[in-house]
Amino acid sequence: MPIKRLFVANRGEIALRVLRTAKRLGIETVIGVSAADRNSWPATFADRAVVLGPAPAAKSYLDVKLVVHAAHATGCDALHPGYGFLSEKPALSRLCEDNGIAFVGPRAETIETLGDKLSARRIAHDAGVATVPGTDRIDSVAAALGAADTLGYPVVMKASAGGGGKGMFLARSTADIRAGFDRSSREALAAFGDGTLYIERYVETARHVEVQVVGDGTGTVIHFGDRDCSSQRRYQKLVEEAQAVAMPVALREKLHAAAVKFTAFANYRSAGTCEFLYDVAREDFYFMELNSRIQVEHPVTEMVTGEDLIARQLSVAAGDGVGVTQQDVHFSGHAIEVRINAEDPKDGFRPSPGRITAWEPPTGTGVRLDTAVRVGDVIPPFYDSMIGKLIACAPTRDEAIDRMLRAIAAFRVEGPKTTLPLARFIVAHPDFRTNHISTHWLEDTVLPAFLKE
Repeated sequence: MPIKRLFVANRGEIALRVLRTAKRLGIETVIGVSAADRNSWPATFADRAVVLGPAPAAKSYLDVKLVVHAAHATGCDALHPGYGFLSEKPALSRLCEDNGIAFVGPRAETIETLGDKLSARRIAHDAGVATVPGTDRIDSVAAALGAADTLGYPVVMKASAGGGGKGMFLARSTADIRAGFDRSSREALAAFGDGTLYIERYVETARHVEVQVVGDGTGTVIHFGDRDCSSQRRYQKLVEEAQAVAMPVALREKLHAAAVKFTAFANYRSAGTCEFLYDVAREDFYFMELNSRIQVEHPVTEMVTGEDLIARQLSVAAGDGVGVTQQDVHFSGHAIEVRINAEDPKDGFRPSPGRITAWEPPTGTGVRLDTAVRVGDVIPPFYDSMIGKLIACAPTRDEAIDRMLRAIAAFRVEGPKTTLPLARFIVAHPDFRTNHISTHWLEDTVLPAFLKE
């Protein structure tokens, strides 16, 4: 059934991104906003905006019943959750289905099964996809110590129920496990409502690579290539690229096949990202997790494929399938994305809310900005600090780097502090230029040098 009216249950740049594609496709749009966002760009861009509740997310964006009620009351036949907030909450998918609203995302049971890392690891094993050597549930310090002895130090402790680095820590000794286990479990419980932990072997020189997929829910899955997201701070991505050219081409093809195999085995529906750890020394990769939503970094994939991944999501939700075959997907050039956060990287990444007094973004061939802020807007203190994503695309990686550096230099922002100076420093670094980086490169090499600048 064609989607006639879409409810967008999110805010900021991803809300505006979804609204634009929906309008291009002739779909009416309604957005649910908090009181803090009632005058935001997405609220004025949508055909209709409804205020869900006060500024705190718990009383607006995170209230499942309130969000679905608003979608139902405004006559919406589909709901897009964006990313963050409720996007990976099975309760939202289930309640949409109960109310006859098409959820633009996976089925509730899929989110439940794949959202738990231990469960996802078991499915990967059943599908024949390699995972990082590790354990099942670890429920005590003694069990953690025994598992670490078996795996061999160093190891990584992870939360089963979530991501973003919450509940995660690196242990190089028994002392590290004794000191960090209880703290990690408490952090996971606070963040995800589940303190379950497990252990994986730590790969010293690793890169974070991922594959963008879209499935129709019946076993058909199309991949849209890979991304390299190794430039991270505390497991949070700051710079992303497509394609993952640091990996040999033949290995990348195996990576794509593994992602398709895993998601097809799970009858995955909608857009998703299979995340892998690339072991540089062994030239091998391991499945880590699946993110059952559109990713922050999806624009780099769109830039090198010419695809609109939101449109693909909407096509699946309408029952029309992915809309393309694998042979229809082509790759051209290289794209780099830097996240723009309202934070002060020189002051411990302290959040920097406030009014934007100047906002003059770069323009030109191969430059894209995904944002929902304008001059005069106030960055509220209640939500994630990301206010935009700057993307540069060119025929080669070197040219994309040069284009990104020119774009950052031309970007004038005044008011809140932002991470743009750090983004420039990262992309200009000689290690980045030669692509000799790893998942700990930014914290070990870049940040100490940046803070001395």
